[in-house]
Amino acid sequence: MAAITAKMVGDLRAATGLGMMECKKALVEAEGNMEKAEEILRIKSGAKAGKLAGRTAAEGVVAEYLQGKVGALVEINCETDFVAKDTSFLAFADAVAKAVAVHNPASLEALADAQTDDGSTVEEARKAVIAKLGENITVRRFERIETENDLTTYMHGKKIGVLVEYTGGDTQALRQVAMHIAASKPQCVSAEEVDPQLIAKERHIYEEQAATSGKPANIIEKMVEGRVHKFLAEVTLLGQQFVINPDQTVEKFLKENNASVSRFVAFHVGEGIEKKEVDYAAEVAAASKV
Repeated sequence: MAAITAKMVGDLRAATGLGMMECKKALVEAEGNMEKAEEILRIKSGAKAGKLAGRTAAEGVVAEYLQGKVGALVEINCETDFVAKDTSFLAFADAVAKAVAVHNPASLEALADAQTDDGSTVEEARKAVIAKLGENITVRRFERIETENDLTTYMHGKKIGVLVEYTGGDTQALRQVAMHIAASKPQCVSAEEVDPQLIAKERHIYEEQAATSGKPANIIEKMVEGRVHKFLAEVTLLGQQFVINPDQTVEKFLKENNASVSRFVAFHVGEGIEKKEVDYAAEVAAASKV
């Protein structure tokens, strides 16, 4: 069995909000598997799903490019927030976003070979910025949408970028929807798009939780279906309460504006990357002994 470290317990506690001993017991039961331990805790305590993989933990920017019916988002990472604000780094990010839109690369490898406006490839431009700024810089991910419908974007500084494909309505209304996506982080547009395996996993957890209630089977079934319905409302754009007017759902807001959303892309800088913790005091102390 994998050794259960204090860091593992701390990470699980941060994800679930539960006590240290509960988290340690769950990790022991799960033989060190973090995801399984989180599921065990949810079944036993009703804790809401944590988002260990969704914590923002790296520096960098999101850049956009929108021209007519083509839009692109790209995430560029660096090591420090200081470099993330550098004009050379920001110019590189903008150049990469445009290269994505213009060349429609099929992969990060193909993007590296794509030309920027100054004639260099993205990879050549990346190495030049690294040489200038002295930090590791990576092109982490990108998305491109080309459509006959309309497109709009919302940028929350340089840390969050949203690209929305829609029909009907007006730019202002759909920009508000893009702002909602940035704030509420829906996983997809509608319930029909949610991964069936994810729904099955949530249903299993709710069934296990409800089984201990002592209620009749028909009541338990209704409880489970109600929880599943609530879960789907929380993770889908149409089901979420609109952040600008919580008295209505996004679906209702779109209907009022005679609009519909086909798809969206949302990038949050560093999402899913675990940042290395640096103990500078320990480093200094060690250096003093050399």
